[in-house]
Amino acid sequence: MKLPVNRRIDETHHHITADGLSVWYTIQVSPHSRIQEAVFERADSMPGDEECNRWLALLVTGGEAVEAPSMPGSMTRRFELFESDPEREAPLA
Repeated sequence: MKLPVNRRIDETHHHITADGLSVWYTIQVSPHSRIQEAVFERADSMPGDEECNRWLALLVTGGEAVEAPSMPGSMTRRFELFESDPEREAPLA
């Protein structure tokens, strides 16, 4: 998984369940926005809706995460929630 350079992902953001589901969770914060991201992966199959939704309810707050497109044949699902505060954004020139 290729990640942007302004994000640091390490094993403190990673959990593996007893049945083999890998879960990563990160938050990117700037003065006017926040991005929450949850990634689910299995070695043998695509993670199911029920297991992803169960984790999303625990991890993502403040709205409903949207699933990002994945590559065909991928065993990874990625969900994101973008939050912004227009009051704190710089005015457009």
